[in-house]
Order: sequence, then structure tokens, then C-alpha cells
Amino acid sequence: MNRFRFGDSDESASDLDDDTAGLPFPEPLSRASFLAPDFDPAQYLSSLTNRHQSLEDLRQEFRDLDQLLSRELLDLVNENYQDFLSLGVALQGGEEKVEQVRVGLLAFQRDAQMIRDKVEARRQEVARLIDEKRRLKGNANIARALLDFADRVEELEKRLMIGGPPPTDEDSDVLESEGDETDDDDDDDDNNDKDNSNVQRSNGASATPLVSLKRLEHHIQKYVYLTRLSSRIGEEHPFLRGQQPRLSKIRSAVLLDLKTALEQASHAGEKRDTKTLVILRLYKLMGEDTSAVAALKNLKS
Repeated sequence: MNRFRFGDSDESASDLDDDTAGLPFPEPLSRASFLAPDFDPAQYLSSLTNRHQSLEDLRQEFRDLDQLLSRELLDLVNENYQDFLSLGVALQGGEEKVEQVRVGLLAFQRDAQMIRDKVEARRQEVARLIDEKRRLKGNANIARALLDFADRVEELEKRLMIGGPPPTDEDSDVLESEGDETDDDDDDDDNNDKDNSNVQRSNGASATPLVSLKRLEHHIQKYVYLTRLSSRIGEEHPFLRGQQPRLSKIRSAVLLDLKTALEQASHAGEKRDTKTLVILRLYKLMGEDTSAVAALKNLKS
């Protein structure tokens, strides 16, 4: 009975040896695993589940590794003891060197700040000069526009014979040259107007100089340009406010010529309607639609 048990025990131990013979033997813990920058203890322990060893054996292996590392560190210190001592001696008086570095750094910061301040001051000065240049350029443009305005006003006054001395021979030549710019149809119209004016004179009516529509259109275009130039410069400009009376006289003279031309067109015979439409277009070009309506009413009455 005991022999059976013994034999049975021997057989069970033999079976156990056979079962564990194929199991992998745990390899030593690797130091490289602990040197990873993203080392995580929990993750590392979870990776050891395939090691066929007890928890106590794993703890003992960690202790052995810790002791091994401690001995290596001690040996390293003992081997380089003299170097450690010389390093401590070399670090003596390091406060003075650090202070020298700090003072040098402060001086560098101060110099850099001075340069930065100079650059900023220069930038502001350049910006101020650019603004001043823009302002002067704008004033110069306004001055040129004002001179152009004054020259055109004076020229238009001469053409309309408003104020000042009577026109000279040179001015008369200029006016005649403008009259020569008309087309052949305008010449025919002028001839018809002259015939009508002769009829008026024969009937005892007062003789009125004929108004050239072509020349009148030139005058209106120059007047419209003056009004637009005044709006572009600014009508509240002191110089333009001073020129306003002269501009009003020019407007009145042009409106008078338009009214006279409208009266003369009423005696143009077959071309009365055509001339009347041309004169109304000149009224509209001048922006005087209301004055055109009033002139037509007075003409009919």
C-alpha cells in the first residue's frame, strides 16, 4: 500500500516535471526598459504578465537590480572621487563669475534698449516727415487748382466782357476765332438770324447782337468746369468764397445770353424748334432747368 503511494508520488512528480519543462524561463530585467523617456511603471508591470514566475520572485529580482545599481553607483563615485573633489574646488568663487555674467547681461540689455529707443524715435520722425510731405503736396495741389480757377474765371470774364477794360483787338481776334469754329449749318443759321435781325430793325425793334450757340456752349462748359472744380477743392475755402461774386456775375451773364438766344430762336423760322431744343439742352448742361422754364413762360407771354 505504501509502495503504491510512493510509486504514485514518484509518478506525479515526474508528470509535474514534464509539464513545466516546456515553460519559458524568465529573462533578466532589462535596464533599457527603465531608460525610456516615456517610461510608465504600470504599463511596464502589465507587460510582464507572460513571465512564468511568482510575484515574490519578481520582487526579489527588482531588489537584486536595485542593489546592483547602488553598487555600480558607489563604485563610480569611488573611481572618480578625485574628479569630484576637483569639481568642488573649481566651483568655489563661482558667485563672482555669475555676478560678472549678470552685470554683462544687464549692460547688453541696456545697450539693446538704447538702440531700440533710437530706432523707434527714427521711425516716428520718418512717419512725421511722410505726413508733412503728404500735407505739403496736398496744399500744393490745392494751390495749383486755385490758380487754375482764378485764371479760368478771368478768361471767362474777358470772353463774356464782364467788368474790366473793353476787349482789345487781340481779344476780338480770339472771339472771332471761336466763331469760326462753327459748322456750315451754324453759318447758315447765323445768316438766317441776321436776316431776321434785319427784319426786326426794319420794323423799328432794337437791334440785338446775335448770340452764337457754339460760342455760348463753350462758355457754359467753362462755367460748369469752374463749379465742379470749386466743389472738388471745397466751396468753403476762403479764396473760393472771395471769388463767389465774380462767379455769380458769370452765371448771370450766361443766363442772359441764353435768354437772348431763346428769344432769337423764336424768330428762326423753320429752324425755330431745333434751335430751341439746343438752347434747352444748354440750360440743362448748366443745371438751370428752372431758369429755362421761366424763360419759356416769359417768351410765350
